[in-house]
Amino acid sequence: MKTIEHWINGSPTAGTSPETAPVFNPATGQEQARVALASAADVDTAVTAATAAFETWSESSLTQRTQVMFAFRQLLVEHEEELGRIISAEHGKTVDDARGEITRGREVVEFACGLGDVLKGSFSDQVSRGVDVHNFRQPLGVVVGITPFNFPAMVPLWMHPIAIATGNTFILKPSERDPSAANFVAGLYKRAGLPDGVFNVVHGGKEAVDAILTHSGVEAVSFVGSTPIARYVHETATAHGKRVQALGGAKNHAVVLPDADLEFAANHITAGAYGSAGERCMAVSVAVAVGTAADGLVEILERKAGEVKVGPGDVPGIEMGPLVTKASQERVENAVGTAATQGATVVVDGRGLKIDGHESGFFTGPSLFDHVTTEMDAYKEELFGPVLAVVRVDSLDEAIGVINANPYGNGTALFTGSGEAARRFQRNVKVGMIGVNVPVPVPMSYYSFGGWKDSLIGDSPIHGPEGIRFYTRPKVVTTRWPQPKQQVTAGFNFPTSS
Repeated sequence: MKTIEHWINGSPTAGTSPETAPVFNPATGQEQARVALASAADVDTAVTAATAAFETWSESSLTQRTQVMFAFRQLLVEHEEELGRIISAEHGKTVDDARGEITRGREVVEFACGLGDVLKGSFSDQVSRGVDVHNFRQPLGVVVGITPFNFPAMVPLWMHPIAIATGNTFILKPSERDPSAANFVAGLYKRAGLPDGVFNVVHGGKEAVDAILTHSGVEAVSFVGSTPIARYVHETATAHGKRVQALGGAKNHAVVLPDADLEFAANHITAGAYGSAGERCMAVSVAVAVGTAADGLVEILERKAGEVKVGPGDVPGIEMGPLVTKASQERVENAVGTAATQGATVVVDGRGLKIDGHESGFFTGPSLFDHVTTEMDAYKEELFGPVLAVVRVDSLDEAIGVINANPYGNGTALFTGSGEAARRFQRNVKVGMIGVNVPVPVPMSYYSFGGWKDSLIGDSPIHGPEGIRFYTRPKVVTTRWPQPKQQVTAGFNFPTSS
C-alpha cells in the first residue's frame, strides 16, 4: 500500500510518527493509499526548515520571487490534466471540475506575478521643513495554511502564492482525505526554482493542527473549513500571538423573483447546488422562490435534477461524482429522511443510487425539497451534499429577511430582470459575496474572498488586497538629512509638522 509522505525542506519526508490514515477512491469505495500523520516533532521539523529558508528568501529580490511565480504558473498549465486526475481520484469530483478549480487557483498565482505594482509604497515629500515620509511592507516569517478537502488545489492556491511572493515561507497542512495534490504542487514549486524550505507540506490530524497553532515559530495561520473549527483555530492561534484568517461554513441562498427567466435561473441553480456533489462552501443549498415564481421554478428544478449525470469523476460526460467519504454519504441520505419526517415535500430523492461497476462507491443522487421552513434541519444545517431546499416567500423584502436571519453570510445570489430589485438586494442583504444572475459569486483573484457573520471568524478575508495585507506588515519611515554643519534645533514638545 502506497504511503503519502510529508514534503519538508524540498523532498518527501516520512516523519517520526508511525500513525497513518486511509485515503479512499470515493468512486469505488476502496482504500488506495495511506497518508502519514505528523507528530508535533514533525511540525517542528517543518517550522525549523521554513525558518531557515526565510532568512534568505525574505531578502530575495521581488524580481526573483515573481520569476518563480511565472515559472510555477506555467507548470500548473502544463500539468493541469495530471493534477486534475489526482484530485478526482481522491476527492471524487469530475476531472473537468478539478481542472476548473486549478484554473481558479492559478488566477491567484497570476495576481502574485504582478505584486511589483501592488507592493509599491508611498512617499510624501517635505511633510515638515526638510522632512520626508515613506512606507513599505515586509513579510511576516513562517506562515501556515490549513485547508479543507473540497478544494485540495484551489484553496491552498488562494494562500501560498501570495504568502511566498511577498517573501514569507509557507507550510501547508491539507486535508488528510485527499492529500496528494499538495505534494504534487510542492514538486512543481521545486521545478519552478523555489528554494528548499520555502514551501513545505505536513499531513496530519488534530495533533498536527494543535502543534501548528501553538508553535512559537509560526507567525500567521490561514484556515478554511467548518465554523466550529474556524472558531477553535482563531481562538487558539490568536491566544498564541498569531495573525489568523479563519473562514467558516455557509448556507447560501439563491433568490428567484417572478420576473426572472425561470429556465435560466433553474439551470444555474442546479449547477450551483449539485456541482461537485454540493461539497462547496459557495454551493447553492437554498432556493428562495418569491411569489408566483415558486411553482414553475420547482417544476423546472425537478426536471433538471433528474437530468444530472452521476458517475465516476474520470468518465467523460459525467457532471457529478460521489461524495468524499462513506460517512458523508450516510449523513446526506439521513438528512433526506429527516426532511421528509419534518414536513418537507421530497420532490427528488437521491438516496440509494447505485452506479454499475461502482456499487461500493460513495454515490448519492441529487435531492430536491419543497415547502421547507427555516425551522427544519434541512434549512439550518450545512449538509455539504447534493441537496437543494426550496423556501417559499411572498416578497423580495421577506427573502432578504430570511437571508439576514441566517447565522451564515458567505454567498448569495438573486435572479431577476429588475435593476431596482438587484440594487435593493445587494445593499440590504447581510452577506459578503453577492451574485446577480450569477449563482456562485466567487470573486476574481484581485478581489478578496470572505463572508460575513459565522462564515468569517475575525476580520481577515483571503487573497486579493486583503491577502497582501495579511501576509505583510507595514513600516513608516520619517527621514531628515540636514546639510553638513547645519544646526537643527530639537523641540522638547510633541513633534508636529510645522
